[in-house]
Amino acid sequence: MPKLNSDIAGELRPEDYGRLVETLNRYGRAYYVNDAPLVPDAEYDRLYRQLELLEAAYPELIVPISPTQRVGGAPLAAFTPVEHRFPLLSIGDIFNAQELHDFNARMQESLDAGSIEYCAEPKLDGLAVSLIYEQGRLVRAATRGDGRVGEDVTQNVRTIKAIPLQLYGNYPQLLDVRGEIFMPRDGFAAWNERARENGGKVFANPRNAAAGSLRQLDPRITAQRPLTFNAYYIGFASADASLPDTQYQRLQYLKTLGLPVNPLVQVVSGVQGLTDYYTAMGQRRAALNYDIDGVVLKVNSITAQEQLGFTAKVPRWAVAYKFPPEEEITKLLAVEFQVGRTGAVTPVARLAPVYVGGVTVANATLHNEDEIARLGVMVGDYVVVRRAGDVIPQIAAVVAERRDGTQTPVVFPEVCPECGSAIERVADEAVARCTGGLICPAQLRQSILHFVSRDAMDIEGFGERIVEELVASGKVHCVADLYALTTHDLAALLLDPGNDSRKPRLLGMVTARKLMQNIEKSKRVPMSRFIYALGIREVGQATALTLAHHYRTMAELMQASAGELQALPDVGPTVSMHVVDFFQEPHNQDVISRLIAKPEELMFSAGIEVLSQAEDFAAAPKPLDGQTYVLTGTLSVPRHEVKTLLQSLGATVAGSVSKKTSAVVAGEAAGSKLTKAQELNVPILSEDELRALLQQHGVRI
Repeated sequence: MPKLNSDIAGELRPEDYGRLVETLNRYGRAYYVNDAPLVPDAEYDRLYRQLELLEAAYPELIVPISPTQRVGGAPLAAFTPVEHRFPLLSIGDIFNAQELHDFNARMQESLDAGSIEYCAEPKLDGLAVSLIYEQGRLVRAATRGDGRVGEDVTQNVRTIKAIPLQLYGNYPQLLDVRGEIFMPRDGFAAWNERARENGGKVFANPRNAAAGSLRQLDPRITAQRPLTFNAYYIGFASADASLPDTQYQRLQYLKTLGLPVNPLVQVVSGVQGLTDYYTAMGQRRAALNYDIDGVVLKVNSITAQEQLGFTAKVPRWAVAYKFPPEEEITKLLAVEFQVGRTGAVTPVARLAPVYVGGVTVANATLHNEDEIARLGVMVGDYVVVRRAGDVIPQIAAVVAERRDGTQTPVVFPEVCPECGSAIERVADEAVARCTGGLICPAQLRQSILHFVSRDAMDIEGFGERIVEELVASGKVHCVADLYALTTHDLAALLLDPGNDSRKPRLLGMVTARKLMQNIEKSKRVPMSRFIYALGIREVGQATALTLAHHYRTMAELMQASAGELQALPDVGPTVSMHVVDFFQEPHNQDVISRLIAKPEELMFSAGIEVLSQAEDFAAAPKPLDGQTYVLTGTLSVPRHEVKTLLQSLGATVAGSVSKKTSAVVAGEAAGSKLTKAQELNVPILSEDELRALLQQHGVRI
């Protein structure tokens, strides 16, 4: 007998049934009726499947109030109940490749067919509705409710501009259109930002924002919310309708009537076609301007759909193939504090490992002390962990109802956990910092790792273990010491093998010689990369490039005043202050001298040749001259840096998309600009494709 998860102890037993039903109903009311979810969707799905297993094993236990005996939540009392002429059912879920193969096999067997053709589309994470059109006019809109009876939300739906009040073209006398009302990501973000500024309600996610907006008693409030709609099915049509005989063509027919249909709908064949579509949508998921949690797969032939029919709760001819959850619940075991290159002290959550967003997560960021206070998180709490795409996992919320009194507060340290120096928090900054500077081993290690990184001095082979041993052994006290190392110094390093059970090993002569060659190769470097390698606060690659294009030598830059620096593009008061302070610090002056002085000028100098870029910039051809780029979404580096790099190659970076746009660069949670680009067939670049473009012209991010 399968086991319940750790949150409901023990094996599946008859005595667990009542508690499981009550828990799911409570979660269901919070999610569907109150628009205030208590747990992530993945947790609800898991418990629901456990209930299904229990009822399959003990059918005599089934009670009418079990969530398996209805499709959705009950309608709100404030809205008029509406009985659906044709039930508005949910779709069964599948979660892995084996279940996909099983579904396809059932379709083949039931239809006595070889390869089955399917209509595939993204599974929008919104609110299902039924739209009734009589003589082409919208006369009623209702939510799914329990599948048989929903809520009359006609007046609210009339405010959604994406939903036509009057159909166009060859419409029948009576038409029941099924679809999803949802809130785009950019609209959701803008709404929450305004709500925070005005002290209003902040929604947890776009799905709950859509549900809460549609259920407003005052339609004028709904009209202010950025809702939209996609049609996905024809529930019923009068006898005068001349409907196509496939699901895909029916969606195209709805488009001719003026109803929006998702542009990513495709016809695919067999398991391979279904798998390829699922994979492609998973890859595009982060770049879409709306949330999806899987793909919906429907047998394309309407005749076949009618032959397959329905169970009491779901159509047999369709499934929702869910993505790995982007939110999960797990336990916060501890909070540790890491010290970065600039002394920033960052709290890191150590979690009971949990599978979320396609990977197993054991650590998550807590950002800073303010974030800990905002969440109200305590060690020992059950927390909601969120991971979308390649975004660093973060704690999104605390499941307060699971507290049992054993939780303890998170105490932010007053002294650095690495060196014992005082931790200070500057006014108007959220980040607390260690005051130890380079006497702090953590800051020294991070400054070296930054210095040798690919986009800085590009000294290949210096990983965390080697740098940690160099600092611990006392051989390196600053980045200039790297150039004083010998082959024997490196070969003698004793490395900790980490999880390897073998004894620590020496680095070895072969590896040491290779590292020495890489150090030597780094001694000729463009000025922008040298500036970036120094690790000046707030000076990223784009700002370093701006400085290198303006100043011919490091000596000129080191003598620049704050006023001169602020006159440069994208260099504001804060950046100019950090640059001036850095170059006025005697220790930094000494390190730079040791790096760039010629051997005859200074004993033990590295003799690095810093290549001027000022003349090159003035005379260099601009390979992206005449091209216009638009940036949208979150990138792994600040967008202003990407803008500067593109401009350095002659490109124009615009704020809006038009037919003249050369390409749109889309990061995580891209907004309406991405949608506009898709509509205009403007090329869309991922961040990896942007990197390739820039590297083609000698610029790296």
